[in-house]
Amino acid sequence: MAESNTDEKPDYSLPDNEECAVSPLSSPKSKQHSPLRRGLTRMSKWVHAARKSLSSSEENHMGHGISNPTVRPSDLPKVSACSLGNESVGPSVAELEEEIETLKKLVEEKDKIIADLRHEIQLLKDVLKSESVIEGGAPDILSSIVDSKELRVSNRYGRHIPLTKKQGVSGESACTYDYEDFQIQKHEKDFKSKQLIKEAIMENDFLKNLDSSQVREIVDCMYCQYFTKGTQVIKEGDVGSHLYVSAEGNLRVLKKSKAIGSVGPGKAFGELAILYNCTRTATVEALEDAKIWVMDRKAFHAIMMKTGLQRQEDNIKFLRSVPLLKNLKDEVLAKMADVLEVEFFPSGEYIIREGVNGDTFFIISKGQVIVTRMKVDVEEEIRSLGKGDYFGERALLNEDKRTANVIASHPGVECLALNRESFKELIGDLRELQDKQYEYIDAAYKTQPAEVEKNEFEDLTLEDLEVIATLGVGGFGRVDLVRNRKDENQTFALKCLKKVQIVSMEQQHHVINEKKIMMLCRHPFICRLYRTFKDKKYVYMLMEACLGGEVWTFLRDRSQFDDQTTRFYTACVVEALEYLHSKNIIYRDLKPENLMLNERGYIKLVDFGFSTQLKSGKKTWTFCGTPEYVAPEIILNKGHDRAVDFWALGILMFELFTGMPPFRASDPMQIYTIILKGIDMIDFPRTIPKNAQHLIKRLCRDNPTERLGYQKSGIADIKKHKWFQGFHWEGLKNQNLNPPIVPKVSGPTDTCNFDTYPKSYECPEDEESGWDEDF
Repeated sequence: MAESNTDEKPDYSLPDNEECAVSPLSSPKSKQHSPLRRGLTRMSKWVHAARKSLSSSEENHMGHGISNPTVRPSDLPKVSACSLGNESVGPSVAELEEEIETLKKLVEEKDKIIADLRHEIQLLKDVLKSESVIEGGAPDILSSIVDSKELRVSNRYGRHIPLTKKQGVSGESACTYDYEDFQIQKHEKDFKSKQLIKEAIMENDFLKNLDSSQVREIVDCMYCQYFTKGTQVIKEGDVGSHLYVSAEGNLRVLKKSKAIGSVGPGKAFGELAILYNCTRTATVEALEDAKIWVMDRKAFHAIMMKTGLQRQEDNIKFLRSVPLLKNLKDEVLAKMADVLEVEFFPSGEYIIREGVNGDTFFIISKGQVIVTRMKVDVEEEIRSLGKGDYFGERALLNEDKRTANVIASHPGVECLALNRESFKELIGDLRELQDKQYEYIDAAYKTQPAEVEKNEFEDLTLEDLEVIATLGVGGFGRVDLVRNRKDENQTFALKCLKKVQIVSMEQQHHVINEKKIMMLCRHPFICRLYRTFKDKKYVYMLMEACLGGEVWTFLRDRSQFDDQTTRFYTACVVEALEYLHSKNIIYRDLKPENLMLNERGYIKLVDFGFSTQLKSGKKTWTFCGTPEYVAPEIILNKGHDRAVDFWALGILMFELFTGMPPFRASDPMQIYTIILKGIDMIDFPRTIPKNAQHLIKRLCRDNPTERLGYQKSGIADIKKHKWFQGFHWEGLKNQNLNPPIVPKVSGPTDTCNFDTYPKSYECPEDEESGWDEDF
């Protein structure tokens, strides 16, 4: 769609009285208190009173033959000249209604100005953030991944601007087999020390979200270190991997050798480093001899993974013991285990009552219950149940009338509860599962065989390729546009990754995965990988060239997209995710920066460095993604699966509509803390239509099993959502629709849709450990 570039500005002034004008910087929350709003309210009351008075006058004078009654000024509420202009004579009802409509439009225009100004403020904040990195500061881990000299680029219109793309972060690949033999060492400590560590964890905005069992494990695993006066606990610029809890002595926090704060006993710090490799942003040194409790990242990940796997294993074992469920497939039971909710009932509380309709099934995980039944007005105890026992299982089949009372015994009982409605949404009808011996629910997501075809570029060598320009820079290298010297019309995108940096950041597994997964994929909305190369310094990926540019660049230049544009790009992503999930591939890095446009304006999903292939019903524990887009279960190390892609889809929609993701802050840990508070804490601007808001909130549920797209009907639920009503999905698949943005591409070497990057003269060290043997 063509975009208007007119420089004309509408006149936002109110007539005759400048005191009534509303500042474009007025807060939306206070709009109802502005003079403009008050004027609207008073005029509405005047119109209402006028109509009421007219109607009343007609009735009163009908019998007297008066056909044209008048309204007395005393019948109307008093209205200030500010709200109505300086007219001394009251206007007619029609004129008032017309002016109300005019003022309503004015309010909408003012709201648009406010939204634009807020967007500009955020862009300025991003500029300041980038400038601080360039000057040598390190506000967060991103500065350790992106080379500061590459942060400044020239955009397509020649303006010199700071690059503020969101950067991905990743921990070491957390494979289950890596931790099966890892021994979690526990260190003896007295009760007072345990309590100090626990309280420090519970006061920390991030760590307090961990389960009580995980907190206990962390407390037991922390070991003690002593630091003499003047010793550095953490050094600014170093790569960190430990969490600390101060026990004795005071510590000083310095940034660029300048004191900026202090840490006393009972405080946790350095928590970002237990999630993934990150550069320390400040120095912490002992002001006096200090005692500090310490835990490393590998121990933290081992605790998270082992507790998560143990919980899932126990829950599946409980479910397997129920005769009604014992014949279900492991994948179904694994999904059921995810839906189970922990509920605690104090001693003497009735969990279910005889004769009452019920819809919940319970498994006892801790404690005991008493089962009673009424006999001639007397409640008689039948038996008691303990850990591993269950009750109310018939509620999963239909509306169940309870045949007995179940009461919590002293000191209380902890149960795993499964609601019938949640079960049906996620799994389906239990009777149907039993009757049909149902093969696993996600028929749409069964692994598809890979297409086998001859590689048409297998004879191409690196020497055959000529570099035309740089299309982008990333954490581990660059993407260049290259041309086949033997065919000037044949161009590719060549991704060049520095091997020594990959090894130093322990990202070999991700790079190997990227190659394997991209070679598997053949889809119109996924960038094609043709082949790979390697030498002593780099590994190379030869890919399809998408010369339409990045969606991020267009979004940056336009500030935000309209409803039609957002719907089209979201639909392209939905199609790509459906294909990936059908192969059990999780993408894990959805964002505008990873959406390219081809020459026609259709989406191409790129950068599969964080993708992984996962068996159905299984989870992975690797922390990876872009901070603004990661799902709560990744942050909390609970184990995750394809549900994280649906969370990211909701975040993407929000950013396309507004130009900014909903969760943002100056550093990753603050972002994670905001994410854990949930999408309901976010104010949605009026630029996002109601149906789109509803879809975003359904995609961004805290509980992965409640997200649209993850339930029994899969991605079909997203396609059927009201926001997509009337959308031509078949036309999209066949690429018969007119894209909202058609980039100008004059030929196979045209890079006008990309920012200009400085030439790189970097020569990294050799790396020949052999991890890249398959490249």
